[in-house]
Amino acid sequence: MDNLASESIVQLSQVTKRIGGRTIIDKLSLELSEGEVFGFLGPNGSGKTTTIRMMVGLMSLTEGDVVIRGSSIRTDFENAIRHVGAIVENPEMYKYLTGYQNLLHYSRMVPGVTRGRIEEVVELVGLKARIHEKVKTYSLGMRQRLGVAQAILHKPSLLILDEPTNGLDPAGIRELRDYLRQLAKEERITVFVSSHLLSEMELMCDRVAIIQTGRLIDVRSIRSEGAAAVAVSRVVFEVDNAQEAVRLLAEYGAALADGAVSVEAGRETVARINAELVRAGLNVYGIRTVSKSLEDQFLEMTGGETIV
Repeated sequence: MDNLASESIVQLSQVTKRIGGRTIIDKLSLELSEGEVFGFLGPNGSGKTTTIRMMVGLMSLTEGDVVIRGSSIRTDFENAIRHVGAIVENPEMYKYLTGYQNLLHYSRMVPGVTRGRIEEVVELVGLKARIHEKVKTYSLGMRQRLGVAQAILHKPSLLILDEPTNGLDPAGIRELRDYLRQLAKEERITVFVSSHLLSEMELMCDRVAIIQTGRLIDVRSIRSEGAAAVAVSRVVFEVDNAQEAVRLLAEYGAALADGAVSVEAGRETVARINAELVRAGLNVYGIRTVSKSLEDQFLEMTGGETIV
């Protein structure tokens, strides 16, 4: 996927946070590429919000560093943070002003933002028809989109969103998902998003990092060539003697599954297994792939802990 071959925008290196002798985040290292939507998943209390607060300078790091576009959050905060747009918790807006007036007001605090840029982001987040109406008339989804517009006014390299779909209805979630993917593609913004909605992360993200008790468990690719794809596949072989096949395929970790043989394998391995079964004189009646959803993978790795 071209996103992952792109320039690295953000590096989290051995990021650690200790509070009162307790380790909240333990040596977390991640690298984010230009133009990718990167998901951040973890059970309740795993440290997602703490990590985000450190990334935007709202909380100090005990050890490690966050480098954004070559500038360290620890030693060169001003240069690092100018590459960041963020919504931590809910976007704050003046409800008695219009959406446009809110953006205009915010633009006066950020050097270099023109009226042309305001029009551009309004178009990008799909608020053109309602931008001159008061924010108090906006739905929650529209306020989220206005918040995203505000966060990207200064053309950041990194957009950080902490649980942006909270409180949104299914239509609002879909709209936000589509705008975030559009932003990543058209503006080449790296989007770093935490969420407890696994199915949405699967549709929205290029990659996801899974953390548990402050430690990185895994980073998984979700998309391939721009289309939704799963990172792990379970392949089921239907044969005439499943028990014998499991014995033959012990090195592949084969197991019995409803009278068939189940193996986790890639394309090349599937072909090799098929050839071995045929050579052993077993009849292969069918081969099918059973995809693991992101939720299956998550629950498998975290032992079924609740996600928040």
